[in-house]
Amino acid sequence: KMATRCNFENSNEIGVFAALTNSYCLTGISGSENFYSVFQSELQNDIPVIHATIGGCRFVGRTTVGNKRGLLVPSTTTDIELQHLRNSLPDAVVVQRTEERLSALGNIIVCNDHVALAHPDLDRETEDVLTDVLGVEVFRQTVGGQALVGSYSKFTNRGGMVHPKTTAEDLQELSSLLQVPLVAGTINRGSDVLGGGLVANDWTAFCGLDTTGTEISVVESIFQIQQNTANRHPNSKQQNSNGNQLGPSSIVTDMRSSLIDQLS
Repeated sequence: KMATRCNFENSNEIGVFAALTNSYCLTGISGSENFYSVFQSELQNDIPVIHATIGGCRFVGRTTVGNKRGLLVPSTTTDIELQHLRNSLPDAVVVQRTEERLSALGNIIVCNDHVALAHPDLDRETEDVLTDVLGVEVFRQTVGGQALVGSYSKFTNRGGMVHPKTTAEDLQELSSLLQVPLVAGTINRGSDVLGGGLVANDWTAFCGLDTTGTEISVVESIFQIQQNTANRHPNSKQQNSNGNQLGPSSIVTDMRSSLIDQLS
């Protein structure tokens, strides 16, 4: 079981054009079906893959935020788009339009099925909606000094990656907040925009074509993808930092080779 590399019409920023959770996947409408079919072939036996636009735009990964319970969409979402999402998503998934002023929800919020990190300036109402619709505990936080937590981090119920300049103590703090193992790293040959270059759920991940072999191996170990083929259940329990089967040393070695990749 591997993380899958793909491109959206020449762009490596696949986290901009796709959103992936444990119960559904959204992909932006593209001129060709290539992008959609990559997700479809990998996910079709487990969850629905849905073509979507938000406010007429294809950046469905950056404008929405969701998990297995729900999906939040910005106020720019049209009634037709909202209806299409409600018709296509599993019945248990609640779709809610929010009036949040910072409308690129995927850039300002990142979450799994238990917790969310949010931009410090998020509206109070949006925080309440997150709690109600996604069933998560919300922490206002920065990642590696960046307020756009959704752009610079990505985590699932099993593990996560954060901005490469995140300090050791921030990493420790975030990890105990989220209750999953974290590693600071890059995607797409040295890009720090993890949310833009990567989508992941509890059993699979997709990243841009430029992602190096070492970056892929970091993704696979921290999101625990190889060990996960048996675990395709949306109801998988959250593992804490002691329950995971990855040694930090293996990740450090991978990170070191990935830095060498970038510099060479």
